[in-house]
Amino acid sequence: MARSTRADAGDAVRITTAAGSRADEISARQRRYLFSMSLRTLCFVGAIAASLVGLNWLWPILIVGALVLPYIAVVMANAAAGLSDGFKLREADSGPRAIDGRREREL
Repeated sequence: MARSTRADAGDAVRITTAAGSRADEISARQRRYLFSMSLRTLCFVGAIAASLVGLNWLWPILIVGALVLPYIAVVMANAAAGLSDGFKLREADSGPRAIDGRREREL
């Protein structure tokens, strides 16, 4: 059987669903939280600007957004990344077995 080419040899093979490094995970969470809090700040500043301009229908929506976004930001920041490699594990046929390997109910 022929061996793979040199270009294929450099690709890593995923053999587990283990998470990445803790530092990378914290960094990604911090970026998501910072993005959400920036959006919240924009909603709050936009609500003030909308009320000064006289857009009475827009500023309440932006205030609600500014009030709800902290909860969403915390949930998003604390959400763990999904660790799935796309493979399903087989269902194990569990239960008591006799010494010879047959099920007890088969005996």
